[in-house]
Amino acid sequence: MERRAIAAVATMIGAAFLGATILTPLYSIYERTFGFSKITLALIYSVYVIGNLLALLLFGSLSDQLGRKRIGIVSMGLAIVSVLLFLFADGTAWLYAGRVLGGFAVGIASGTGTAWLVEIYGPQRRPEATVMATASNMTGIAFGPLIGGLLAQYAPDPLKLPFIVNIIIIVVAAALIWLWPPETVQQHGALRQLDFTPRIGVPKEIRARFIAPAVSAFAIFALGGFYFSLIPSVLRESLHNTNRATAGAIVFEMVAVMVVVIVLTRELESYTAMFTALAGLIPAAGLLVTAQLMSSMPLLLIASVLIGVVFGLGYRGGLQVVNAIAPADRRAEVASSYFLACFSGNSIPVIGVGVLSAAYGLDVASSALAAMVGVLAIFALVVGLRTSRG
Repeated sequence: MERRAIAAVATMIGAAFLGATILTPLYSIYERTFGFSKITLALIYSVYVIGNLLALLLFGSLSDQLGRKRIGIVSMGLAIVSVLLFLFADGTAWLYAGRVLGGFAVGIASGTGTAWLVEIYGPQRRPEATVMATASNMTGIAFGPLIGGLLAQYAPDPLKLPFIVNIIIIVVAAALIWLWPPETVQQHGALRQLDFTPRIGVPKEIRARFIAPAVSAFAIFALGGFYFSLIPSVLRESLHNTNRATAGAIVFEMVAVMVVVIVLTRELESYTAMFTALAGLIPAAGLLVTAQLMSSMPLLLIASVLIGVVFGLGYRGGLQVVNAIAPADRRAEVASSYFLACFSGNSIPVIGVGVLSAAYGLDVASSALAAMVGVLAIFALVVGLRTSRG
């Protein structure tokens, strides 16, 4: 019974994240179909963070008050509505709305699912629950672009079929969480009594030590945002490869490496993992730009592996550092602040890349992103080494 419950909740988390990344190989199709610029593409990708932040700041404790199963079903319903907006989209407004709602659904599903897994595993197996939650969301993130790319390239109706498949996956996930996992929260309170107070902040006594993991998260997720939004454009414009399945496979490769690294290095000390990632950010970003400038697919594949390693080490290490330095009674607030840095890094730099790309070309924009990531990595490394010894 426990295995089925864990599988159901993990499927819910994975289904939500799959819906967020199945779009990656499709952005270039929308770009041509609706005739918008790289700036608009970047904005469509980035508004996803609005939904994430709404879920994080205002609705993060909703399942604590109304129950895991009920809010899990709600999150799957929101995810379906988000996908339907893309399925029937006839203009960019539909894409903006779909991304915001999709971000909202993912934020609620991931928060609810992570807490649910911790309760199903029990207090003595919390690390296992954390690994399962991370593996679930990363699996969804990895398979989204792969499925979207394969269907867009080799199946009919590339702007319809991927979303139909996505809806089927979400419906299956909703059915599983309705049937298998037990409710682990005693539901209480009427809707008018719900607490929507934002819970975010960093206590003064740990702010200096919080800088390094926050800045490293911003820099790492900036590279991730570039992959999830603009890799198809890089392939088409710089490597002259228009195969959408290739774009999905490259993103899948990067995320798959990240998952493997997170699992295999879970015993590595948190600061060591974070510092290793920061040191690797500069060559990773540099190799990505070099591959683009040289129109080299082998270099791009190597860069994707290196970025996956950096992403896995940096995200896991940074989150563990944050959890370690946070006071026990404010750990959720501090973790939310860390996720805010992740979400910001995943969206704000992409907008800048879109603006620069429209004005000066994708090569210049990518080079500027790599330079920014390098500067942030050096800054975080210096600050982190100094504060970790203090």
